[in-house]
Amino acid sequence: MASKSVRSCVAATIIFVSSFAAACHQERSVESTYQDIRQEAQLGQLDVAVRDADAAYHRYLSKDPDAAWRFRVQKAHFLCLKGSFKESLQLLESDVPENLTHSETAARRRMVRGLDYTSLQRFDEADQELKAAEEIAALSPSALSADVAQARGTLELVRKHYPEAAAASRRTLLLARQAKLDSLEVNALGTLGNVAMGEEHYDEAIDWYKIALARSQTLGTHFLEALALGNMGWSYQAVGDFESAETVLKEAEKTSAAAGRTGNRVYWLTMLGDVYYQERRLGDAENVSRQALSLAQAMDDKATTTYCLNTLSEIALATGALEQAEKYNTQALEIERAGLDQSGIALSTIVAARLARGRGENREAETTLQSIIADQQVETPLRWQAQARLARVYADEGQFPKAETEFQTAVRTIEAARAGVQKDEFRVSFLASAIEFYDDYIAFLIRRGRTLEALHAADLARARTLEDGLTVRPKLASGAPQPFEPQQLARRLDATLLFYWLGETQSHLWVVTPAGTTHFPLPPADQIEPLLKSYRTALFQSRDPLETGTSDAEKLYSVLVQPAEKLIPHSSRVILLPDGSLYSLNFESLIVPAPKPHYWIEDVTLTSANSLSLLASAATRVPPKDRTLFLVGNTVSPNTDFPALPQAPEEMQDVEKYFPQARRAVLTGAQGTPAAYLSSQPERFSYMHFVTHGTASRTRPLESAVILSKEKDADSYKLYARDIVKRRLSAYLVVISACNGAGTRAYSGEGLVGLSWAFLRAGAHNVIGALWEVSDSSTPQLMDKLYDGLSHGEDPAAALRAAKLSLLHSGTVYKKPFYWAPFQLYAGS
Repeated sequence: MASKSVRSCVAATIIFVSSFAAACHQERSVESTYQDIRQEAQLGQLDVAVRDADAAYHRYLSKDPDAAWRFRVQKAHFLCLKGSFKESLQLLESDVPENLTHSETAARRRMVRGLDYTSLQRFDEADQELKAAEEIAALSPSALSADVAQARGTLELVRKHYPEAAAASRRTLLLARQAKLDSLEVNALGTLGNVAMGEEHYDEAIDWYKIALARSQTLGTHFLEALALGNMGWSYQAVGDFESAETVLKEAEKTSAAAGRTGNRVYWLTMLGDVYYQERRLGDAENVSRQALSLAQAMDDKATTTYCLNTLSEIALATGALEQAEKYNTQALEIERAGLDQSGIALSTIVAARLARGRGENREAETTLQSIIADQQVETPLRWQAQARLARVYADEGQFPKAETEFQTAVRTIEAARAGVQKDEFRVSFLASAIEFYDDYIAFLIRRGRTLEALHAADLARARTLEDGLTVRPKLASGAPQPFEPQQLARRLDATLLFYWLGETQSHLWVVTPAGTTHFPLPPADQIEPLLKSYRTALFQSRDPLETGTSDAEKLYSVLVQPAEKLIPHSSRVILLPDGSLYSLNFESLIVPAPKPHYWIEDVTLTSANSLSLLASAATRVPPKDRTLFLVGNTVSPNTDFPALPQAPEEMQDVEKYFPQARRAVLTGAQGTPAAYLSSQPERFSYMHFVTHGTASRTRPLESAVILSKEKDADSYKLYARDIVKRRLSAYLVVISACNGAGTRAYSGEGLVGLSWAFLRAGAHNVIGALWEVSDSSTPQLMDKLYDGLSHGEDPAAALRAAKLSLLHSGTVYKKPFYWAPFQLYAGS
C-alpha cells in the first residue's frame, strides 16, 4: 500500500488592495472596476475575471498606462490561480514603467511572479521575486504586506522550510485580521494547516482546516471551502481514515470544478485516486488517476503529473502489469531528474526499486532503497515503506537477520509516527496506512517457522490503541519486554483462544489452548469478505439459515472454524479475537454441518476480545457480592428520528427486579439526559444497563452515541462515546440494549470501534453490545433471561448464551439468528 509524499495544495493568495484616496471620477472608476473583477475571482468565477481584467487592461492601456498595469497584474494573478503559471509569467515578463518601480503594482507583479515560480518549483527565482516584493511592501498598506507575507509562506511551505512558513503565515493572519481581509485570513489558516501537515502533525492540521472551512462557509467563498476540504482530505488520508478522506475530497473536487479552479481540482482528483488505491479499489483508482493525469499534463503541472504517474505505477504493480508500471515510472523519473519536480522523487525511487526487485535485480533494489532511508528529508511514511521493502529484498536473498532488523525498524518508525498523533480518533485509524508492512512482517516470521513470534507481532499491532488509553501521547513499548505467554492465558481463562489476521495474500488463524499454539493458513481477505457480506444480508432479511439451507453460513464455518475444530472441546469456552470485517460476524450463528446441521452456539460459549495482551492484563474479576445497578432508559424522544420504544418500560422492569431498590439508580423520562448520566457517578455501579436508541458513526467512531432525553433549554441529547471514555468506570458488566451498540467500523489492527469499545476503554470488565438494530419485541425476553442467569451466579458469557438459546429453542419466530445473534459479549479492558 502506498504512502505518498505529503504535498498539500498550494493555498491561493487573493488580491487585496486599499482604495486610492484620489477623488477624480476616473480614479474611482478604475478602483470600482478593479474591485468588481476582484469580487468575481473571490466568487470563484476565474474565467470571467480573467476576461474582464484583460478587457480593462486594453481599455486603459492608451489613456492610463498605470491603471492598465494594475489590470495586467490582476489578470496574471488569476492565471496563476487557474494553474496557468507559464502564461502568467509571460504576461509579467516586462518590467513596470519607471514611475511605478516602487508602487504597489510593482510589488504585486513581483509577488505573482514569485507564486508562479513557486508552483513551477523554481525556488531560487521565487525567493528573489518575493524579496523584491517584500522591500516595496515594507512601506505599503497592510493589505499588500499581508498578501506578500502569504506568498512567502507558500514558498517556504513548498520547499519544506516549515518554521519559516509558519512565521510568515502567522504574520499574514495578524495583518489580515487587522485589515479585516477575511478571505486572506482563511488562506493563512489553511497554510498553517499545511505547515502542520508537512511537519506530520496531522490531527493539528485537521483542526486548522476545520477553522478555515467554517470561516470560508461564513464568507460564502466556495473555492476557499474547497481548499479547506481538500487539504482536510489529504490529512485524513495520512492518518488512514480513508472513508473521511473520500467524502471530503469528492466535495472539494466538485466545489473546485464549479469554481473554475482546475489546478485545485486536479490536486483533489489525484489524492482521491490514491485513496482508492489504498482501499484496493484499483479500477476506481486507475480511472480517477488517468483523469487527473490528463488534466495535470494539460496544465503542465509537473508535481501533480509525477504524483499521478506514481499512483498509476503502483496500481500497475498491484495488478501485475509490470511493463505498464515501468513506463509510468520512467516518465516520472524523467521529469524529476530534469529538475522539473522534486516533490515526488522519493516515491518514484521506491517504485523503481520495486521494479528492480521484480526483475530479480536485488542489488540495485537494495542500493536504491538504502538511499531513500539515508535521506533525512524523506517523509516518515516513505521511510517506513522503504525500510519494509528493503526487508523484503533481504528476505529474497536469504539474508534473514538483516530482513528481520529492517522489518523491526519499519515497525518502530510506524509506532513513533503514531506516537506523534495526539487525538484518539486518528490514532485508531493510523495503522490503516501501514498495515501492509505488518502483514509482510507476520508472513516473514511464519515462513521462517516462527509462528508464536508472528502471533506476538500481530497482537502488538492490535493492542496499541486500547493500551494507550487516554494519555495525551501514546506510550511506546519501553523497558524490559513483557513475557508473551498465550498458553498460560488460555489455561487461566480455561478457554480456547482463536486469533484471526486477515491478509491481502493470505489470512491466518492461531489457535491457543493450554497445551500449545497452532497456526492455520486461511484464504486472503478478498475471498472471505464476500461470503461474510452475503451471509449478513441473509440474516438482515430475517431468514433462518437452518431452514433455508443458506450455504454461506456453512462455508464461513468451514473456512474460519473447521481448521481448529479438533482443538476445541465440545461445550467449552472460546474467546474470539477477530480482525477487520470479522468483527461484524456473530460466529455463534455459523452452521456446523455434522453430525447434523446446527448453529455453533449449541457447542461453545463465546466471548469476543481485541487483543491477547490486553486480555492478559485485564484483572480477573468474580461477580461482585454487592450488586448495584445503574439503569438508563425509556427516555423522552428527542425527535422523529428516535421514536419512543414501546417495550422499553417492560425491559426496564425485567432488569430492575433483579436488584433491591436501595441498590439501584434509575434515570428515565425527562431526567435521563447526558448531563444527568455524567453527574450520577456511574463509576459507583457494578452493573449498567441502557434501554434506548443508539447510533454508530462509521467515519467518526467516537461520535457514536446513546440517545437520551434533551437537556433542559438545550438541544443536546447524545451521550457520545468520546464522553464515555473520559469517565472512569469499574463496572463488572455494561449492557447496551441499543441499535449498533457494538459499533460498525473495524480499523486495521484495532478491532470494532463504537460504544462497546468506549465502555471497555473506560474500564468496564465486560460489555454486551449489538451488531445491528435489535428487535424491540424480543429483547425484553432475552434480557430477562440474561439477568436471571446472572442472579444465579452465572458469568456474563454463560448467562448470555443461555438467554440466546432460550430464544433459539422457543419454537417462535425468535428462533431466527436475526433476533438473538446481534448481541455479543466483549471483554478485555
